[in-house]
Amino acid sequence: MEEQEPKHGSTPILDPAQELPAPDSDAIAEPTAETAPVPRNEVEQLKAERDQLLDRLARLQAEFDNARKRAEREKAEFRDFALGSAAEQFLPVLDNFELALKSTGSVEQLRSGVVLIVKQMEEVLARLNVTPVATVGEIFDPRFHEALGSVERNDLPDQSIAEEIRRGYKVRDRLLRPAMVRVVHNTKQVTE
Repeated sequence: MEEQEPKHGSTPILDPAQELPAPDSDAIAEPTAETAPVPRNEVEQLKAERDQLLDRLARLQAEFDNARKRAEREKAEFRDFALGSAAEQFLPVLDNFELALKSTGSVEQLRSGVVLIVKQMEEVLARLNVTPVATVGEIFDPRFHEALGSVERNDLPDQSIAEEIRRGYKVRDRLLRPAMVRVVHNTKQVTE
């Protein structure tokens, strides 16, 4: 059988039926002092070392698994603690809502009570570093605002926020939810 011509930059393709050349008899190494049999006590010592290393590896793997499980458990416990701590601050707000529902006062008294509860809720949020997203009068920023529509107004700058529909909140710099707003479309500024 013939060898196929190799394509430029490729290795030649050999026919599987073609026999490979026999190795040089001079290339086969004769046993020397370096390849002499290893004494039995050395073999036993190496086996003991291997067994010790395997045992040590198994122990380290078990320690690693235990540390990983402990870290996951501590993380879950911390999350539960943080959640419980935050929820605990809202309990007085909930109590006041329940009192307002049981109230037999006038509509105006109920309204003033709800206003006080909202203030109490805002204080709790502030202690948790939850702040409202700035809206009315600000320039629309899609990272913090969600536009629900636009209003034609010539008295406000184009792309500023005219109305807040739903308040947005963030924890420090992380957005919890965007504010829903209506954005100003000022035709005078767009054409100029």
